[in-house]
Amino acid sequence: MRPRSLPFGRDGFTAWLLLLAGAVRAGTPLPEPLPAGSSAPAVPVSLVLLWQHQAQFAGYYMALEQGFYRREGLDLQIRRGGPDVSPCDELASGRADFCVAMLPTAIEKRGSGVPLVLLAQVVNRSNFALVAWKHPPSAPATTIASPADLANRRISLWGADLRLPYLAFFRTQGIQPELVPQYYAPSLFLHQGVDACAVMRYNEYHRLMQNGVRPDAITVFNLWEHGVVLPEDGLYTTEQAWRDQPGRCRAFARASLDGWRFARANPEQTLDVVMRYIEKDNLPTNRPHMRWMLSEILRSIFPDTGDTWRFGLLTPEAYAKAAELLQYGSALPAVPAFDALVTPEARGNAR
Repeated sequence: MRPRSLPFGRDGFTAWLLLLAGAVRAGTPLPEPLPAGSSAPAVPVSLVLLWQHQAQFAGYYMALEQGFYRREGLDLQIRRGGPDVSPCDELASGRADFCVAMLPTAIEKRGSGVPLVLLAQVVNRSNFALVAWKHPPSAPATTIASPADLANRRISLWGADLRLPYLAFFRTQGIQPELVPQYYAPSLFLHQGVDACAVMRYNEYHRLMQNGVRPDAITVFNLWEHGVVLPEDGLYTTEQAWRDQPGRCRAFARASLDGWRFARANPEQTLDVVMRYIEKDNLPTNRPHMRWMLSEILRSIFPDTGDTWRFGLLTPEAYAKAAELLQYGSALPAVPAFDALVTPEARGNAR
């Protein structure tokens, strides 16, 4: 009896078997086999990251590396972000199909008329924090131990939308510090030019440790522990793209979330890939720092016991809280409706 021919070709079948075996070893959800008769070429699409290549975006690298986008019929190009790239602007101008953006940025953009929609809420636990010298340079005989001790202190902050969580923190704590620009690194803090500085828990905090700052010399204020709970990185596209190609958008989000599952199950393999991106762009970082970043970002993505969020989803309650906090320090023209910004697949009450 003549064997039946494979509908997607012998090479395609072999590729799927390899992908299946990798998923079984990783303990991740199994990728679906390529659909029968799928000979159409993958659709070229692009994703712009929020910043330069680093472990903050490991899930997307691994979804590409493991063939999850190709499985969904997508030929993805990943483009770096950075100080010279605005992901939301790239998306709105049509120069990108998808982007990574923080929820506060997306709320502001949508409120200003940019038609963004959320496909998946990836980072649900905020990583914004303030690090203060326990005995501040401006008054070494005093101690910074509580938020109230930050009143009238010199604090460096980032600009634009990255200031908003801190302004909300100061407002809710009833304090008024002296604010100075921080730009892209906490150098002023390291040289004791300010009493406190802004950090992301997965990035600048660990860089301070790598630069010799002792944990017992500082006080850390994680903003989410003081009521400023702001979900961060999400996957966005335009309203028109969602309306015209909903299947493609769902496929992109599905592959991306599978990439994050794979990254959690295979951290060292993931770090190998992250470092390849970093070395290609000759970025000034190292594997131990990327290991810290990956560990912290995964804790912000996958809920642990007691956490109230669900992987990949944004609840109406979390959205309402974020919008309320943003209005503390923003000239937000309008808060977009939850259903306008968040697609059904990304809503916490839709599954």
